[in-house]
Amino acid sequence: MGAYSEEDVGNIISLEHVNVQIPDQALATLFYVVGLGCTRDPYLNVGLNNMWANIGEQQFHLPTRSPQVIDGYIGLVVPHLEGLAKRLDAVADGLKGTQFAYQQEGDHMIVTCPWGNRYRCHASNPEFGDMASGMPYVEFAVPRDAMAAILRFYQAAFGASGTVESDGSGEFGRVKIGRHQSLLFRETDRPLRAYDGHHIAIYVANFSGPYGFLQNRGGITEDVRNHQFRFKNIVDPLDGSFKFSLEHEVRSLCHPMYNRFVVN
Repeated sequence: MGAYSEEDVGNIISLEHVNVQIPDQALATLFYVVGLGCTRDPYLNVGLNNMWANIGEQQFHLPTRSPQVIDGYIGLVVPHLEGLAKRLDAVADGLKGTQFAYQQEGDHMIVTCPWGNRYRCHASNPEFGDMASGMPYVEFAVPRDAMAAILRFYQAAFGASGTVESDGSGEFGRVKIGRHQSLLFRETDRPLRAYDGHHIAIYVANFSGPYGFLQNRGGITEDVRNHQFRFKNIVDPLDGSFKFSLEHEVRSLCHPMYNRFVVN
């Protein structure tokens, strides 16, 4: 590694949103807006069929359909945990009979949405740079022996820096995004939840490179329109073997939503 390599930013500039379907907009409003403290985007998808919920510079996209659940954790930064706990206390009665739950775990809170998505909520701190509110990471459970190949994929397809790190729960792979965001991949021996179509959206500085890499391997699931394309399967670039499913909405910096002011 060269001098000042910690200042380098890979080709993935930002993680913009996580899209998970939910079956009930009223319960989603109670959980995401009143409980978590997100702000419903006032400009787009204001209706009964979808909601965009803003947190910092990131969003949840929550279309009304059968629920989707990520096998892992969505990391959130909030200004302070005391306010979060009070808001969650306030919505507990309204979310009875669902999977909603929350508890303090060390220096963070684990919060479960009414349909089973799990959030690891952190108070704003230097680990997340100047992010006072936002989505610093999404962590995915992946099969045993898949992590190294997944990191190779992001390096080969996106020029994204990948590292193997460890915490109290063991090793995990980190794909670095922009300044203070990451995709995390943690291996497990337990059976994984079947992939249900949830997706993430990312912005890339070099758009043609990832597109060409995936097109040459038959990986594009939705061709370019409106400055974006989609793919789903993560494969080992060494031999093409399948490792993990996660739909990515890959956007160029020419996309009309890039750098849009997000109301909080």
